Amino acid sequence: MDDNIQTTATRLVRRLKGGGHKITVAESCTGGLLASTLTDIAGASSWFTQSWVTYANEAKISELDVLPETLEAKGAVSAKVAIEMAQGALKRADADFAISVTGIAGPTNEGSTKPIGTVYVGIASRTWATAKQTQIGGTRAENKFGFVHFALITAIGSFDKAMVDAEEARNQKIEALETAKRQEKEREEERERRDEEARESAPWQDEAWSASDSNDGSGLDLEVEWVDGEE
Repeated sequence: MDDNIQTTATRLVRRLKGGGHKITVAESCTGGLLASTLTDIAGASSWFTQSWVTYANEAKISELDVLPETLEAKGAVSAKVAIEMAQGALKRADADFAISVTGIAGPTNEGSTKPIGTVYVGIASRTWATAKQTQIGGTRAENKFGFVHFALITAIGSFDKAMVDAEEARNQKIEALETAKRQEKEREEERERRDEEARESAPWQDEAWSASDSNDGSGLDLEVEWVDGEE
């Protein structure tokens, strides 16, 4: 195994272990090479669940739920099929992320209009999915190793972006909650200010009346003497 590829695989595994994540793999043209590369790393059972090698289109349909109409419209080597392969693997595995690989390793393109060395890598989580494409020039064996290396690099990039996006989403949520609390506090302070102004300006505050003030000659006399009238 190429040291470059193994180093890249180790970088991906470090991220998986750091977050307590598990991964699954669905391969076509690489024939299990990606799964082998990952499981060459000691302790793989803690973060690698299972994998599929769906070389034939029928296998992609029956094992990974790739839609027949997608294969008909886009061809097996396409971004859409790569995404559906990854999503199908993720649905069947107890994993957090899935990687899929579909491409043309050579030495011929078997009637495809796409050139030899073309590969699509799909990455899926439970909330998002993406696919990346590249073209590698080499022998069949060189292309397969190149596809695996590209799949690992793509997975790392997608994983890092997902972590950054998740952190930004958390920060935005926290900021939104803090803004809502601040606005509610400002509204409450404004209500208290208006209530205080209303109390201070109310007329009855300065015109309080009591019974003891009514005998000063300017109001009603509370002592009334009733005299029986004469007929």
